[in-house]
Amino acid sequence: MSSSTVPSTSSAPRTRRPAGEVVLGVDTHRDVHVAAVLSASGAVLATDEFPATAAGYRDLLKRARKWGTARRAGVEGTGSYGASLSRYLLAQGVDVFDVNRMDRADRRRRGKSDPLDAQNAARAVLSGRARARAKSGDGPVQIARMYKLTKVSAVKARTQAINQLKAVLVTADPVLREELAGLGNAELFRTCAQFTDARGHEEVGAESVVQATRITLGLLAHRIGRLSEEIRNVEARLTRLVECHAPQLLDVVGIGPDTAVTLLITVGDNPERLDSEASFAALCGVSPVERSSGRRQYRRLNRGGDRQANAALHRIVFTRLRVDPRTQDYYERRIKEGKTRREIVRCLKRYAAREVFHLVRWLQPGPRS
Repeated sequence: MSSSTVPSTSSAPRTRRPAGEVVLGVDTHRDVHVAAVLSASGAVLATDEFPATAAGYRDLLKRARKWGTARRAGVEGTGSYGASLSRYLLAQGVDVFDVNRMDRADRRRRGKSDPLDAQNAARAVLSGRARARAKSGDGPVQIARMYKLTKVSAVKARTQAINQLKAVLVTADPVLREELAGLGNAELFRTCAQFTDARGHEEVGAESVVQATRITLGLLAHRIGRLSEEIRNVEARLTRLVECHAPQLLDVVGIGPDTAVTLLITVGDNPERLDSEASFAALCGVSPVERSSGRRQYRRLNRGGDRQANAALHRIVFTRLRVDPRTQDYYERRIKEGKTRREIVRCLKRYAAREVFHLVRWLQPGPRS
């Protein structure tokens, strides 16, 4: 391991090693991470740069522990560049806190650099400003997150292919349009998929515009079919994961496998990082935000949090409004009390978040990396 490329900012002699706890702050990047070690009183002990590799992670923690006991770390981007480092630190018994936004006033006053960002990340932990614990990302929920990512991209690609196929039909020869008119999507795709079988070996440049149109429709239909099969395969994998690790969610009215996966991804593989149902509600963006001033008492909608989880809770509520008598009775009662539909839905989303939190608080253990 090469020596640090960023000089230490400590004013104390390097030979002195303070006793007690130290706090680690890390500014993460794709190839290198800049780490700062602060004492419990906030003094900067060292600032170093490390490669974003397994050996670099080990060296980073080893050097931090030379200054004292490192039990806490503030890491920028625990869901992106800092994900692997966070998993390593958690495995080594270090509590990792997600630091997403630096103090803007401090940045205006002192400027911006990687060492300063690393120091500010550690100070955010010391001050208690950074309270969100990082996801461990080493269990079934991380597996579900990978599959969910694959599904989302496949759905987008399939939608694009469907739109392209229908756009080609708009400008196609009238005879071909009439041949395919009135067909539903499934039958349309099956019919178009047969076009390449008959025209796939035409000599390039010899085919007519109609033939080229048929070949294009066939290729797009085959693409749609492959993507549909991929989506079904991933959905089956996600369903098995939920049934194995969180089957209790599927017993709740309004929650299917896709909604369950979305909420599990928000919780993470270490749900114990969420201290209470209120913290989960804030994470999902369904907790009220105080906005009172003087005699005016007011709470506004929380526009922060995980918007995918917020949308999942929204789907749960509207499904229950259609099929759940208990939710329907609650809605009618609150309407008579003068509440608006938006206010009632907001309350129902908060209740749904509370129910989900108690169901996922202790996930069934899964394979660990």
